[in-house]
Amino acid sequence: MENCPNSKMPRELSVGEVAERSGVAVSTLHFYETKGLIRSQRNRGNQRRYPRSILRRVAVIKVAQRTGIPLSEIADALSVLPHDRPVTAEDWRTLSKTWRRQLDDRIARLTKLRNQIDGCIGCGCLSMQECPLRNPLDTLGAEGPGPRLLEPDPSERA
Repeated sequence: MENCPNSKMPRELSVGEVAERSGVAVSTLHFYETKGLIRSQRNRGNQRRYPRSILRRVAVIKVAQRTGIPLSEIADALSVLPHDRPVTAEDWRTLSKTWRRQLDDRIARLTKLRNQIDGCIGCGCLSMQECPLRNPLDTLGAEGPGPRLLEPDPSERA
């Protein structure tokens, strides 16, 4: 393994080293790679080698996943960042600004659900079709299937 100039620290990491340092399973790293979230190079022995900067990228992916951001959206967000350098503080501010809006929306929907769930289950009918408080005369049925009061308004998604 090649070392960084003037350092005993390896310039590139094996998949096992990335897994150990990041706390992510080797299979997860392979999965991230198939989804385009991370990239590796192959050495002469056809083994994966990652730049040290991959550790920060994996950390960003893990944080985003813990907040509930889907991998497809994480991949879209990371696709505009170069793979040949670590994610910077400015990159993180840009990413988090977008994800903050999504989190605020999710929190608002979950708060609404939390505040309404006791009344719905507490009444005993468990029927959105017949509930005189939540859906009198099944007026929401015309809007389509699913829990219409709990789903975000399609016009509010953007």
